[in-house]
Amino acid sequence: MDQLPNATAEIGALELACALIRCPSVTPAEGGALHLLEDRLSALGFDCHWLTFSAEGTEDVDNLFAKIGRGSSFCFAGHTDVVPEGDSEAWQHSPFDAVIRNGVLSGRGAVDMKGAIAAFAAAVSRFLRHRGDTFGGAISFLITGDEEGPAINGTVKVLDWLKQRGEVLDACLVGEPTSRLVLGDMMKIGRRGSLNASLTVHGTQGHVAYPHLADNPIPRLLTMLGRLENRTLDAGSDHFQKSNLEITDLGVGNDTTNVIPAAARARLNIRFNDIHAGEELIAWIRETCDSVGGPYELDARISGEAFLTPPGQLSDTVAGAVTAVTGRQPELSTGGGTSDARFIKNICPVVEFGLPSTTMHQVNEAASVADIEILTAIYEDILNRWFPSESKC
Repeated sequence: MDQLPNATAEIGALELACALIRCPSVTPAEGGALHLLEDRLSALGFDCHWLTFSAEGTEDVDNLFAKIGRGSSFCFAGHTDVVPEGDSEAWQHSPFDAVIRNGVLSGRGAVDMKGAIAAFAAAVSRFLRHRGDTFGGAISFLITGDEEGPAINGTVKVLDWLKQRGEVLDACLVGEPTSRLVLGDMMKIGRRGSLNASLTVHGTQGHVAYPHLADNPIPRLLTMLGRLENRTLDAGSDHFQKSNLEITDLGVGNDTTNVIPAAARARLNIRFNDIHAGEELIAWIRETCDSVGGPYELDARISGEAFLTPPGQLSDTVAGAVTAVTGRQPELSTGGGTSDARFIKNICPVVEFGLPSTTMHQVNEAASVADIEILTAIYEDILNRWFPSESKC
């Protein structure tokens, strides 16, 4: 087994990544991860704010906002919460042991996204060691414990808190695992929107031998779903792939063979690009169901609208750093799932860049030790480009 590095006054990315993984911060548990990060950032001179938010019907969530400097603010955003380990017996090592073997760090959160948070902190510590705290701006950390959960008491409420205090973020980098196969091959400049809908069609229960005395809801539900499925939503746009609708669940809960059920239910999800808005798609679902007729209920919720940070200063800065460190030109993508960037985009330009995503949320989640160090170098270069020294002006 490789030897762990010793902690020094300068934050070591690998050492901190291991320490964070050993905090069992499964959503919404803080698990010690935010306290650990707060201690490290405080030692660098950051002004740290511990933020706990609540909402009816949800667990309380701890969040951290930390800032150093004044003026134009560059924010690193991410989350210390992780998904459950799954089948713990299937892991080669305990998911919260942070084992390093053959140049690979294994553990829940190594990729998504404790490795990136450790690289954030290590990069900032190097930047401050070389430049001091008079670098002509401000650096902040917005770290939530609610990204993998309902995302109610996390980033959204931290942003509200910042607004109430008059805090301004000028640009934000989210450390989600955006690289596809190798570090630096992809970054995100936007995301598709996501809409979840639950559809219940009502009928009248009855005996299958006497269908005239019943009203079977299943054929109507299938007709509704067929009409929804048959529409091509779009062919994609300049920066987005085409939108897609997927039926994710279908059932009636009928345990007998001779009873027509009283109701039939389905769930679906639409991942949509910037051609559409969530409310427009909900209206289309309702119009489609109305065209079939009969009583039904539709519960539709928008997880996030499609958004895009057009190529410009922020994406150029990140891409330039990636190329300088790795020699790769990252693809500017909007694919994949949702992230907390969907909230941050309302405040400032935001892009996402982090480790390769191949093992995130999987059993035996793991990140290359070399990638964590390279990612640290990329983040440090981003800061140097965003806050150029006088000699470079």
